[in-house]
Amino acid sequence: MTETTISLHMIKMEALLPLLCLLVLMYPYPSSSLPMCTSLRAPVIAKEALAFCPYKGRVCCDSTKDSQLQMQFEAMNISLPDCASAVKSILCATCDQFSANLFRVESQIPLLCNSQDSSLSKQSSTSFCTNVWDKCQNISIRNSPFAPSLKGAAGLPNNASSTLTDLWQSQTDFCAAFGDNDDDESTRYCFDGGPVQLNSTPTPLPPEGLCLERLGDKGYINMAAHPDGSDRAFFSDLPGKIWLATIPTHGSGEPLGVDESTPFVDLTDQVKYDTVFGLMGIAFHPNFTENGRFFASFNCDKEKSTTCSGRCGCNSDVGCDPSKIATSGGADHPCQYHNVVAEYTVNGTSSEPPAKATKGKPAEVRRILTIGLPFTNNHGGQILFGPEDGYLYIMLGDGGGKNDPFMLAQNKKSLLGKIMRVDVDTIPKEADDDLNLWGNYSIPPDNPYSEDKELSPEIWALGLRNPWRCTFDSQRPSYFLCTDVGQDHYEEIDVITKGGNYGWSIYEGHLPVQKNISDSNSSDVIFPAMGYNHYDVNKKEGSAAITGGSFYRSTTDPCMYGSYLYADLYATALWAAAETPTNSGNFTSTSIPFGCGRGSPLECNSVPNTNLAALGYIYSFGEDNKKDVYILASTGVYRVVQPSRCNYTCAKEKGTSPVQTPPSSSSSSSSLEFISSLILVLLTGYMLKDSNNKTKDDDALEAGISNLDCGIENKTTEHIVAISPFEYSVIDKAKVFIPYLQWQAHLKHLLPVEIPSGLKLKGKKWTAHFVPTEN
Repeated sequence: MTETTISLHMIKMEALLPLLCLLVLMYPYPSSSLPMCTSLRAPVIAKEALAFCPYKGRVCCDSTKDSQLQMQFEAMNISLPDCASAVKSILCATCDQFSANLFRVESQIPLLCNSQDSSLSKQSSTSFCTNVWDKCQNISIRNSPFAPSLKGAAGLPNNASSTLTDLWQSQTDFCAAFGDNDDDESTRYCFDGGPVQLNSTPTPLPPEGLCLERLGDKGYINMAAHPDGSDRAFFSDLPGKIWLATIPTHGSGEPLGVDESTPFVDLTDQVKYDTVFGLMGIAFHPNFTENGRFFASFNCDKEKSTTCSGRCGCNSDVGCDPSKIATSGGADHPCQYHNVVAEYTVNGTSSEPPAKATKGKPAEVRRILTIGLPFTNNHGGQILFGPEDGYLYIMLGDGGGKNDPFMLAQNKKSLLGKIMRVDVDTIPKEADDDLNLWGNYSIPPDNPYSEDKELSPEIWALGLRNPWRCTFDSQRPSYFLCTDVGQDHYEEIDVITKGGNYGWSIYEGHLPVQKNISDSNSSDVIFPAMGYNHYDVNKKEGSAAITGGSFYRSTTDPCMYGSYLYADLYATALWAAAETPTNSGNFTSTSIPFGCGRGSPLECNSVPNTNLAALGYIYSFGEDNKKDVYILASTGVYRVVQPSRCNYTCAKEKGTSPVQTPPSSSSSSSSLEFISSLILVLLTGYMLKDSNNKTKDDDALEAGISNLDCGIENKTTEHIVAISPFEYSVIDKAKVFIPYLQWQAHLKHLLPVEIPSGLKLKGKKWTAHFVPTEN
């Protein structure tokens, strides 16, 4: 054993337990720089100005919460005005539009600025924590929010009065508990006594252009990277076939490796296909490599398929009468066509494990959802698994009709015009029967329904017309963007948050649609983060429809890094959007050219008399496991390549082959990495010795860890528990060596590193299970 290992081995486990529990409590709300409340909802403009807390514009409090904070403050009976002012500001911090970034989970006190750092995340040039101590240390506060009970201690009786010096031995202890003590920069903010102020950051120069190479000649509409982290990806077309393809390396000159004659699975006999119907979405379970589960979203025809049956989205529960709907689009009656989400499997197709499967079974394993469509347009259909929570997100349009005639997108009981969020891993319970669910799934406990019983329990967000391609930013999973197809005037991109209302059909973008709508119905609308008017694209024909969209996180084109890319279906316009200022949720979009790069594996043509690549129609965007971005168009599959191949200037581009690891990210990753690494060292330092040399201390360690009480369940003495940011990992004690970078890999959503062989990401919250290996 090394000297360090011996030293760690001699540490008493019981001495480490409080530190480990404290480190667990230090984990923040899900990583986010986006304006967001501690409820994980978007801030809104209050219907009434706050009377007590000095926050204006978009806030995280309504008048009721404001009154509750005032009552709490007045009950504290603070005699010194300077102390009272500081405490009031701390209580009101929960109203800040960035409050999710100010508070630790389950803490009533924001992180108080406690350094001289004046960087973005440390707005204050003084220590606000020290100021609070100086002003309040000897001032009596009833029901003090600074009681140690908030840090896990016994706490004080109700209505007890105390000073800070009664509760804490020194200013150092106080600020160690409530201060922001990170020395590095972070997207986490600290509270300096007032609203969070973002540092002004100059708008970055837009990329000169997007350079493309053509890898395939088929018009796919969906792409999903293989969950095994390899250079493979799944592609699907509208008629209903899915293919497994190999992605060629940059500079190889090879096209997409796919055999069109041998699809991964053929669902065409289940799919209603024409220009607006078909196989709309595919998603592979996060644990696909072990369980072999995958999902498809498609349309079916009730008149031609015996399995195409379900409730009509137009029904009496939502105030909609199907008999009053005229037939359209070839339908003989309303709700002849349905949206379906179904589960399939690769299990049983070969003796190989699911990760190596090259075929899927076309027979349904389970019907997740079926809903009848009142009209034949606006039905969405994309499906995605959340990168952090593991839940399935289902995007549904408003069901069609001019101006959403039954206001279904705003109806809290209708699933149409919504983003659904469901649990496909948990079998519905009998108690779920009372929820009147639309399919075979369970409801995540933190869905907005838990706070608003008027909502259908499946709903995550509402007020959408026809969401066509949503994406999570792989670098910042709280950034969930959806493009929503407009009707007559405006195409929009929305930043989706819990319970958000995106306005349709009260508004189309920022433009009013429905007249005589009361302020109470529209005051909580979240307007688009970006978008464009139809005739900004084409003066004669206008826009066809918006197509989203992907955050660019590859360094193949370093000048594009961090931009959100989106386009118009007509393929005459493509935009790169930069967030300005950084972490604000505000975006500045720039229309950029897109051309064919030299050395394209397949011939890449240009639109006559232009340098624009002839894409035809842009159906969708995709991303592979190396974060390279793809455009799925009617003329084929295109990959973004080095800008120099199109003679676009990018000062950041190097003369070497592109590195597929993104540049070092913000320090939110670093601080989280530090905590994770420290926990790992404390818990696995003992494991670096020969497992045969077991000592008495090993038995004590085993018992101590099995009794570790940080709210972690299912502990056993057969495994060592290593705490991760979201759940826990179990590591077999025998013959284990955990390299530092391998531990980093469980932070895949923050640190985009290659996943080592033997590491399997599993469960709803990226819990990492390490496979024992010989060292």
